[in-house]
Parts: sequence; structure tokens; C-alpha cells
Amino acid sequence: MALSRAPRGGVPPLLDTVLDQLGQEIVSGRIGEDETFTLLDLSTRFNISRTVAREVMRALEQLGLVTSSRRVGIRVLPESEWAVFDQAVIKWRWSASNQRSRQLFELNQLRYAVEPLAAGIATRNATVEQSRELTELAEKMEELAARPDSDTDLVRSMYLDLDKRFHTLVLEASGNRMFAALAASVLTQLEARTVYGDLPVIPSHASREAHAEVAHAIVAGDREAAERASRTVMHDFEDTIFGGWPAGRR
Repeated sequence: MALSRAPRGGVPPLLDTVLDQLGQEIVSGRIGEDETFTLLDLSTRFNISRTVAREVMRALEQLGLVTSSRRVGIRVLPESEWAVFDQAVIKWRWSASNQRSRQLFELNQLRYAVEPLAAGIATRNATVEQSRELTELAEKMEELAARPDSDTDLVRSMYLDLDKRFHTLVLEASGNRMFAALAASVLTQLEARTVYGDLPVIPSHASREAHAEVAHAIVAGDREAAERASRTVMHDFEDTIFGGWPAGRR
């Protein structure tokens, strides 16, 4: 494959810049599956040393986007090989218009499968401090939503921070470290809705009430109520859980 040449002059892009550019191009399909290129192609296009080009290649390999061999060079791998939980791959999928809907659909399904279970387990495992913080977060979110300036960027940003912390804490309070490790990946959906407008930044009243119910159920040790309320929290995007991406679509 002949990679288009970057403009010459100025400071050569850093490794992260080159990696970000290539990652976006691969994930979006601009560089397609099974296409090949070489370290020399990278060096020429981005005006970087072979050492930097090799580091970029290794990073792409670790993310499952490419494989390399002496005979073929660097070859782009199919989506089935991508490290889809990695923050870089998630970011590139959000930024690609042809990947965004599927990324939303898959993250929402994962969250719907994991978070209610985590909330239920948290009714047994949450610490006093975690239970108290969940209650306080739910109260603060409702206070922000009731403010007359709730549609301003500042309040939206404040609400988003609280919302992310709330859902991260639910996963952490389960005591399951694997659930907690998913938080950064799964909850990118919350931030993406502010960027791409898939959902309102501040959820519906019913969803906000359900946040408080999750907290109260965890404090009360009511597993069924916690799981039920957790699913209600996600009611705003339920259509993208069960109908957002046709079965079998690739």
C-alpha cells in the first residue's frame, strides 16, 4: 500500500501523534483489512526515524490492529483481532462515523449486562463509605438537574463528572475487581453522548430518580431493588441495547 505523504517541514510528529493518526485510519477503514505497508512507508509519510516507526508498529500490534513479518511487512488485521477494551481503540471507534453506532450499541449492551449485576452484588459488599458517597452523588446530580442553568456547558460538565463517578463507584462497590476494571471502557458512553449528542447530557427525571433508588437499595441491602433500579437508569438508551445494531451485521 502506498501511504499518502504528510506535508514536509516543521517538527516531525511524535510517536503518539503518528499512532493516533494510523489508528484512526485503520479503525475507520481508510486503511483496510489485509492492506500492507512497511516501516519505510511510515518513515517517509510522517518524516520519522525507523526507530519511531518501529515503536508505532509495535503499539499497533499490541492493540491487535496489525501484524508484521519480514516477508509481508505490516498487515492490517480484521476487527475481530482488535483490543476493543483498550481506551485508544474505543476513542478511535467513537471518532469514526462508520463505527460510532456499533460502538455505542456494544458498550450499552455490555453495561446493561454488567452494571445491574454489580449493583446487586454491591448490596452485600459495599462499604459504609461507598454507600454514603453513592447517596451523596445521587443527591448532587438531582440538585444540578434542578438548577435553572442546567443547560449550560459548566453544569453539564459538572453533572457528567458526578454521573461517571456514580457508575464507577457502583462497579467498585461490587468488590469485583474485574467489574471495576471495566469502568473506564464501559462508561465512555456517558462522555460520548456529550460529544456526539446520542443522549441528553442530563438524563430524564425517571433515570435520575433511579440513580437515587440504586443508592438507597445498596444502603438497604436490597439486591433485587438495586438490580431493578440499575436497569431503570439505563431506560433512556434501551433502544440502543436491544435494537441499535442488527443481529449478524458486520
